[in-house]
Amino acid sequence: MLLAEVVAASAEAAATRSRSAKVAAIAGLLGRLDVGEVEAAVAWLCGEPRQGKIGVGWATAWSVQVEGAPSATLTVGDVDAAFDELAALCGPGSAGLRHERLTRLLRRATAVEGSWIQRLLVGEVRQGALAGLVTDAVARAAGVPLDSVRRAAMLAGDLPHVAVVGLTGGDAALAAIGLDVGRPVQPMLASTSTGVAEALAELGRSSVEWKLDGARVQAHRLDGEVRLYTRNLNDVTDRLGAIAEVVRSLPVRAVVLDGEVVGDGDGERPGLFQDTMSRFSRHDGAGGLDVWFFDCLHLNGEDLIDRPLSQRRAALERAAGRHAVPAVVTEDPEVASAFLADALASGHEGVLVKALGSTYEAGRRGQAWRKVKPVRTLDLVVLAAEWGHGRRRGWLSNLHLGARDPGGGWVMVGKTFKGLTDALLAWQTDALLARQVDQRGITVFVRPELVVEVALDGAQVSSRYPGGVALRFARVRRYREDKAPEEADLIDAVRALLAPGPRRAPG
Repeated sequence: MLLAEVVAASAEAAATRSRSAKVAAIAGLLGRLDVGEVEAAVAWLCGEPRQGKIGVGWATAWSVQVEGAPSATLTVGDVDAAFDELAALCGPGSAGLRHERLTRLLRRATAVEGSWIQRLLVGEVRQGALAGLVTDAVARAAGVPLDSVRRAAMLAGDLPHVAVVGLTGGDAALAAIGLDVGRPVQPMLASTSTGVAEALAELGRSSVEWKLDGARVQAHRLDGEVRLYTRNLNDVTDRLGAIAEVVRSLPVRAVVLDGEVVGDGDGERPGLFQDTMSRFSRHDGAGGLDVWFFDCLHLNGEDLIDRPLSQRRAALERAAGRHAVPAVVTEDPEVASAFLADALASGHEGVLVKALGSTYEAGRRGQAWRKVKPVRTLDLVVLAAEWGHGRRRGWLSNLHLGARDPGGGWVMVGKTFKGLTDALLAWQTDALLARQVDQRGITVFVRPELVVEVALDGAQVSSRYPGGVALRFARVRRYREDKAPEEADLIDAVRALLAPGPRRAPG
């Protein structure tokens, strides 16, 4: 297949706000691909090369300016092979070779194809929903239930591979994909409730657990071999030697655990999130960190993801011992409220309320897990920032905040300069300038890559912003370097905060 067909399908999907039309455009393309082209094309439509990061950054990608080919001749295989070459380059002189090879590739592309390749290399292919959209399209093209594709992708952690399996083997082949110890699983996520009473009223008898303010980690052990993965499925075993030793010390032969790494902090209280992430990001074995586990997906040869939480919790306590996160099983709001108060007093964010009968919905933000925090927060993306004045002169200060649009792109919902320490101002100035794409007056526009958690008092109707809603009293809590932009909150979550009158954050 010609690359031009992939580019055209991507453009068709980007041009419509209709999810069904987007899915139809991508599914039609998938149905025309040769089997050997599927993995590469699916990866591209999800927003990155099949090879992952291949060493071509923003500066390299956009430094190549060549006159495009007069007609489309590049095939999917041609481009995938060129990416293989780029990914293999390393060592002294590799930067120059990457520029040379990329120039050679772009000379063979038309102007439209070349621009698309450059945007793909820097993560700027935008057609709305990306992986979620492509998952739907794979199911339609393969003629299989969507849940079958979702489940297989969540367990395999590799949608391009799952697409090949579904398109060639159908539903039976997808069902054969299971949990493998050592291969990361996309994590289950929680929805939000305003309080424990509300959560219990909807879920019934539940496990109420500490909600830790740390970094998500998935631990795999098979005999003496231990692997640790982030929520984005990146292997961080080498960074977390102390945590690996904890997992290696557990009285099990094989296990997959879901948990949270937190800083030791001061005495009995956990460390601050930014301190945890700083230690987490180092490459020195990450001392000063501890780990708590809150779910068990596999134990000694038995997969547990389809078992109810009550059984998984029992397995967790057998496997993790003192490293199992504190929890209480109850349907009494007073008991849950007391447990929440204890969690807060211990320095944690709040609690998670989990239905005892729920299965582990890998990769899904289901309704069976509810997070309850005393401060209302949203995870938003920084779209731009304004140069400060007075004491903040020389720093990018006032942030332009965007929520995720379900149809693709970002919707601005407000600005804030509150909650920023001098250290955070200095850090964000460097981080934003590295992502600058334009400047108008005092406003620097950036690639939408940084996720920031803001606390707020609610939202209000606003004609100032295109989404019709604005944040009330937003202030920065922290940057979420562990989250991708695709994990930011939807504009719908902001609109859900609208109320007839002023609303204060609970607690």
